[in-house]
Amino acid sequence: MKIGLLGFGKTGKAVAAVILQNKEFSLEWVYRRTPHLEGRNVPEFLGIESDHPGRVYSAETIGMSALLAQHPVDLIIDFSSETGIYTYGEAAAELGVKIISAVSHYSENEKELLKKLAEKTVVFWSPNITLGVNYLLFAAQFLKKIAPWVDIEINEEHFKEKVGTSGTAVKLAKALELPEEEINSVRAGGIVGKHEVIFGFPFQTVRLIHESISREAFGNGVVFVAQNIKDRAAGLYKFEDILLPYFSTEQN
Repeated sequence: MKIGLLGFGKTGKAVAAVILQNKEFSLEWVYRRTPHLEGRNVPEFLGIESDHPGRVYSAETIGMSALLAQHPVDLIIDFSSETGIYTYGEAAAELGVKIISAVSHYSENEKELLKKLAEKTVVFWSPNITLGVNYLLFAAQFLKKIAPWVDIEINEEHFKEKVGTSGTAVKLAKALELPEEEINSVRAGGIVGKHEVIFGFPFQTVRLIHESISREAFGNGVVFVAQNIKDRAAGLYKFEDILLPYFSTEQN
């Protein structure tokens, strides 16, 4: 499966490192807004032995339509920004290139664009693409279903530079029908990301905790999603759509 990557910050680099070491995929290119690093070979830049092409291109030098024509891919992975979808969305959808977006926040305009693109190709979006945190989301919903009257608190901790409430925490709050304003946020040091859901029962508590130890966890999540959407029909998918079959108690 040939892959193109948008977003080459700390998380993007970690995701690229995971993809480069997976034999099922080939990282064809990384696309950046600025020409910084343009022409560099990603495996060499990251110090990873790999035969993936992995060349860096920039929007200042080549447009997405031209890039897809010259270096076609099966899947685009987006770790860029809220507006990144406008850079590649239409071009990818026209060619049937699958899209995995791990952008934390989208406005209603971008969400509508995702739905539009999903009419032509597979579009997957998750504010947090780590497998563990999405398992936490499922488990939390099941526990609340068992005890809908339980007291619930959501805590999220991230690195000091992270702006705004965690998109994952917001998603947890919505799934558990809690006000977003009641999310407890901490910003300190080099915390990668931690989410905790506390269930307060009479005489006992249950704590569900997910902590990202390394940003490579996002790469593992991308690989899991890519493996599970490769044969899907066009449409807009979320993590629940992929995980639900795994929660079946029936034996295959």
